[in-house]
Amino acid sequence: MQQTVVKATLGRPTGSRASRRLRAEGRLPGVVYGLGKDPQPVAVDFAELRAALTGSAGMNAVFTLDLEGDEEQVLVRDVQRDPIRRVVTHADFLRIDPDQKVRVNVPIELIGEAKEVLEAGGLVEQAMFEIEVEVAPDAIPESIPADVSNLTLDSRIAVADLELPDGVTTLVDEEISVVVPVVSRAAKMATDDEADDLDELDETEAGDDGDEAAADEEE
Repeated sequence: MQQTVVKATLGRPTGSRASRRLRAEGRLPGVVYGLGKDPQPVAVDFAELRAALTGSAGMNAVFTLDLEGDEEQVLVRDVQRDPIRRVVTHADFLRIDPDQKVRVNVPIELIGEAKEVLEAGGLVEQAMFEIEVEVAPDAIPESIPADVSNLTLDSRIAVADLELPDGVTTLVDEEISVVVPVVSRAAKMATDDEADDLDELDETEAGDDGDEAAADEEE
């Protein structure tokens, strides 16, 4: 499968001032590491990198980094952002061996409709939005589905309930909740009011029975 190629230059100057200069030129400072090789400071063309990550795979896209003629298959392991402007300021690239599995975070996508929960006035709350998986670099899924169709107010969807694609595994605790039902405040108040009404009805019926018994005794 043909991969996107992103050009990178080696031997970039380090330091905050040099990094700002690179970004002003449309290049992003970063470092390439992994596979037992020494880390290499690099500078990549930011427009090319952004194009490589805009496909369906997003941040899990595997692409080729052209290090001045020396090509490496990589994926973006981490990015740093400016705390105020939120623009990307640095990227870490992980070298990939096509024959070795990698660990990546994959989004969890809710599918279906939790009719029983919604009809009971409840809500569906997603407790986990992504999950770390181990998978071959060429088989990274775009997302992991979580079907909520059979969800009830008395159930939940845990990691163990997720249907992972063939060749995909996870080390995440299988008991961790992914999706849980939540009763809205309005629904809970309505339920409490109904319970109060039933209690009052029971007390009224009990009082009526007591009055009838007393009347029978007087007779």
